[in-house]
Amino acid sequence: MVFNTGATLLDAIVLAVVSRDINGTYGYKITQEVREVIDISESTLYPVLRRLQKDECLEVYDMEFGGRNRRYYKLTEKGRVQLNLYEAEWQVYSSKISSMFNNRGC
Repeated sequence: MVFNTGATLLDAIVLAVVSRDINGTYGYKITQEVREVIDISESTLYPVLRRLQKDECLEVYDMEFGGRNRRYYKLTEKGRVQLNLYEAEWQVYSSKISSMFNNRGC
């Protein structure tokens, strides 16, 4: 993709992915789902998850899976509010950008 993905958009995408499962989801699966829309490495994603946890948008818990602990991330109420704000802002922003492309004189 030729467009840069800023921290805010990345936060919004991660919150949207985590919100898909009411019980939360684990880091590797989040990475795979985010990669469906943008190119991102795990080394970029995990600081985002930690920041969202610090900001109280995500809660974290561990669960045993295949003899090992797997870390799960779940949306908090604050995270849901933030995601709704991001979605509303995205609708306005993307609509304005799309109208610029659709109304050009070429």
